[in-house]
Amino acid sequence: MSLSTVLLKPGEADRVVAGHPWVYSSSILRLSTPASDGDVVQVKDHRQRLIGVGFYNSRSKIAVRVLDPDRIEVNQAFFEQRIQAALNFRKRHQPGVSSFRVVNAEGDFLSGLIVDKYEDVLVVQTSSLGMERHKSEIVGALKKLLSPKAIVERNDIASRKFEGLEDSNEVLFGSLPEGGKTSAVLSGLKFEVDLKTGHKTGLYLDQQLNHAAVARYAKGADVLDTFTFLGGFALHAAKAGARHVIGLDQSADAIAAAKRHAEVNGLTGNCSFEVGNVFDWLKAATLSKEGAKPVPRFDLIILDPPSFTRNRASVPDALRGYKEIHLRALKLLKPGGILATFCCSHHVPGTLFLDTFMAAAFDAHKIVRQVAFYSQSPDHPIVPMIPETEYLKGFAFELVR
Repeated sequence: MSLSTVLLKPGEADRVVAGHPWVYSSSILRLSTPASDGDVVQVKDHRQRLIGVGFYNSRSKIAVRVLDPDRIEVNQAFFEQRIQAALNFRKRHQPGVSSFRVVNAEGDFLSGLIVDKYEDVLVVQTSSLGMERHKSEIVGALKKLLSPKAIVERNDIASRKFEGLEDSNEVLFGSLPEGGKTSAVLSGLKFEVDLKTGHKTGLYLDQQLNHAAVARYAKGADVLDTFTFLGGFALHAAKAGARHVIGLDQSADAIAAAKRHAEVNGLTGNCSFEVGNVFDWLKAATLSKEGAKPVPRFDLIILDPPSFTRNRASVPDALRGYKEIHLRALKLLKPGGILATFCCSHHVPGTLFLDTFMAAAFDAHKIVRQVAFYSQSPDHPIVPMIPETEYLKGFAFELVR
């Protein structure tokens, strides 16, 4: 197998040798021979020592996505081995789940590939040209390992444009369920999955374990679940025996879906859902008259907003948003109550998120105790030498006074 060689500039190899799969175009000294975009190439340091092999794309800032430190052949057998290793990891660390992320790109050493499993339907996303070129081998490996009823691609993500790829949403194997919808069971609750237009690949799976973990505080509680989306935290709290749960989201479509989920799971008796802007709702709920303090209403409040920032430049604005919702939520929390709060932005590390919460607690004149720390579910594995694989962090605090 003859491969073009990508030679790195002095000092640019260490990060790749340590395990990070991205080789930026600015790190490349030269190519030994011309390579076509999407080709498999070998990467060497400036002293001609082999670092690994991966997919090349001159049109992307990530010029090479390294797949392995050794010279390997990228074929269906390679994908079978790598996907089987990912499945083994999930069976060990997240046993018993029937809907989960099968492959999480860099976290499973397959940069540019995501595969989600919703019961017997698989959804594939390829965000690199190299992975796109090997889609048939990937589908072959998935069919052999998981025997799905259908494999669907949801390739409508913005990152594909940076690789020179067009959007593509097709059925790769089997047939799409009627209406483009299927279902997923998460911690014993049934959720509808929109395979055509749903967020991400149809549903968020990274909070699966956290839904149940936060619900342990819900028995007999009055609960507010903000940014509820499809009702994940709200419905698990209702199932856990909450006295009443309010789920709040600004998307009318999301709230309609959350209501359907409540009906399907027999939980309409102790939960309700409202369409509204969370910032405006919290502001109205904490308005005081003539200096009176807001009356605490909730025993458990959950803050799980979408990412407030997509880049480092917008971090200051994001922190102001996080501080505001924490400040107002603390005013609505009863003494002894629990505030569970999450941040899904890679650009806001856990320490900074915690500092922002503590600044809000100081301004609200509240004393809290940390009772739990949360992260993304194991099917979204974190590889420490690849910081981009860690993005979701959360805390639970008990309000002392």
